[in-house]
Amino acid sequence: MVRHTQSTQPCTTTETTMTDLEARAARNQERSLAAFLAKKAEFDALLAELTQVSADHFGADPETVLWGEAAWLSDATAKLKDIADQHFRRGEYAA
Repeated sequence: MVRHTQSTQPCTTTETTMTDLEARAARNQERSLAAFLAKKAEFDALLAELTQVSADHFGADPETVLWGEAAWLSDATAKLKDIADQHFRRGEYAA
C-alpha cells in the first residue's frame, strides 16, 4: 500500500508567481492610467481651444461668410458628432 502525505510547507512557487502577476498587473494599470490621463489632458486642451474659437464664430466675418465656411463647420460638426455617438453608443454605435 502506498501512503500519500501532505506537505505542511506552502507552495512558494505558486505564491511567488501570483505575487509577480499581481505586481505586473498593478504596474500595467498604473501605466494605463498615466497614458489615459495624458491623452485626456490633450483632449481637454483641444476642447478648450475649440470652445474659445467657437465663441468668436471660428473667425468668420458675418459680412463675408460663404458656403466654404458653412461646409467646413458642417464637416467639423459631423466629426464631433461621431465622437459623441461612439462615447454615448448612439447611431451606428448603438448596442
